[in-house]
Amino acid sequence: MPITRPFRVEEPVVQVSLDLTNIDEALAFADVAVRAGVDWLEAGTPLILGEGLHAVRALHEAYPDNPVVADLKTMDGGYLEAEMMAQAGASWVVVMGVAHPATIRAVVKAGEDYGVGVMGDIMAADDPAACAARLEDLGADVVLVHTSYDARKEVAGLSPLDDLQSVVNAVSIPIQAVGGLSVEQAVAMPSLGAPLIVLGAPLVIDAHEFTPAASADELERLLSDLVRRAKATPMLAPRA
Repeated sequence: MPITRPFRVEEPVVQVSLDLTNIDEALAFADVAVRAGVDWLEAGTPLILGEGLHAVRALHEAYPDNPVVADLKTMDGGYLEAEMMAQAGASWVVVMGVAHPATIRAVVKAGEDYGVGVMGDIMAADDPAACAARLEDLGADVVLVHTSYDARKEVAGLSPLDDLQSVVNAVSIPIQAVGGLSVEQAVAMPSLGAPLIVLGAPLVIDAHEFTPAASADELERLLSDLVRRAKATPMLAPRA
């Protein structure tokens, strides 16, 4: 279903990041997540690397009512990458904020042509707030405040919370925060200005093995509780 622009969030949205490496595991995990009430399904970067657009197509065909996010982390070839994922059934694609402005514009153009949303990931930006503002100016629909996996392994304590407030103050489009958050922090994100909640490594995916972190029954209980609590979290009013 094509997104409506400008994109607005009326209530917290819960997304599960399928940071797995094969379609079968991703579909099994997605089944648990959908039963638990998760809204969006993310084809995480490990899944994109392992299975490509076939994983996006499989998720879309299995769960047509749940938007699929293709975490491409696009740095070049923006139109083609976004076009391919849109044709496979993605509702959202991810472009890096540190990419050349031409690449970001190309992804945005593909998003407009194919009715898919564009998330701009500010990971590795020297000035996160300025990068977020640039993404908004170039037409991104959502800003993703992302602390990288490798950086968190190397420097203990790094978190999206380090930059979240400055980004909230810099943009008016919806925000998503991911990378190193605890369960409690993830659930609290709507009240801090990031109503698009991501549940992934290490909350429900083993961050080192890229496998489900618990049994299916345990995961469903965990996700159901997280979804219930997240949906009940009051949202911070967006900047005008």
